Amino acid sequence: MSVGHTEVTTPEGRRVITDPVISCETPQDECGVRDVLDRLGDKWSVYVVVELAAGVKRFRQLQRAVPGISQRMLTLTLRRLERDGLVDRTVYPTVPAQVEYELTAMGHSLTHLVKALADWSIGHRDAIAQARRDWDAAQ
Repeated sequence: MSVGHTEVTTPEGRRVITDPVISCETPQDECGVRDVLDRLGDKWSVYVVVELAAGVKRFRQLQRAVPGISQRMLTLTLRRLERDGLVDRTVYPTVPAQVEYELTAMGHSLTHLVKALADWSIGHRDAIAQARRDWDAAQ
C-alpha cells in the first residue's frame, strides 16, 4: 500500500475513503518513513533494541541474548543502529579492549513503540493464526 493510499475496501466490496495514515509533501518524499522501516524491519534490529532496553551490554552478552545471530550480523546491526543514533558504543582502553553498547535517549524512546507492537501482536495472535488458516483453506 502506498503512502497516499486512502481507499479501503470492505468485505462487502464497498469503498470507504479515509484520511491517509501518513501525509507527505510528495509521494517520493515518504517523510523519511522508508528509512526507519528499513532499519526496524530488518531481521535483527528490534531484537537488539529489546535486549539493550534492559541496560548496557557487551558484545558477547548481546550475541548470547539474540539466538541465531552471527557475529558478523550483530556487528553490522550494531553499526547501523549506532549510525542512526539509536545506540552508543563505548570502548574502554583495556587489554583486550572492552566494548559496551547502550541505547541512546532516542533509542529508548523507540522501545515504547516496540512494546506497543509486541502488545498488539500478542493480543491478535489467535486472530492472525485463524485468518491464516482460513486463507490457506480457501486457496
